[in-house]
Parts: sequence; C-alpha cells; structure tokens
Amino acid sequence: MDVVLMDSKIKQINEMIEHLIGDTTVPKNIRKVLTEANGRLKGAEEPIVKASAAIYLIESISDDINMPAHARTQIWGIISALEGLKNQ
Repeated sequence: MDVVLMDSKIKQINEMIEHLIGDTTVPKNIRKVLTEANGRLKGAEEPIVKASAAIYLIESISDDINMPAHARTQIWGIISALEGLKNQ
C-alpha cells in the first residue's frame, strides 16, 4: 500500500480515537488507553508497527464491562480499520 494512503488512513483512525477520547461517557481508564494508542499511531515507526501496537492496546479494553455500548461499537470499528491497515 502507498505510504501516503497509509498515512491518510492513520489520520482517519486518529480522528475516530480522538472522538472517543472526547466522549465524557467513556470511563477514564478507557480514555487513557485510547490516548496511549493514539500516541503510538502518531509515532515515527513503520505504519504496520504503529497499527500492531495500537491494536494490542485497544484490544485490552475492548471487553471492559464499564464501556458504554456505543463506545464498544466504535472500538470494534477502530480495531477493524487498524487490522485492515496492518494486512495491506
């Protein structure tokens, strides 16, 4: 996949994550992990490495019992987008 296209997809995923970080109905511990994953995506590593690191972090919270249903759906969408990026 073209590097410019990968960077564009990473920016879209960053926006999705930032939307969840700004949602005050999402528990603080989940927002903290999302902030860390977002930081990893903005890092200087290869896009595949960034995606893998973010997936690892986000999957650790995907089954959190305190997560609102709408946030869980968005988390699954983010993971799906990251896996698609990783598999390119």
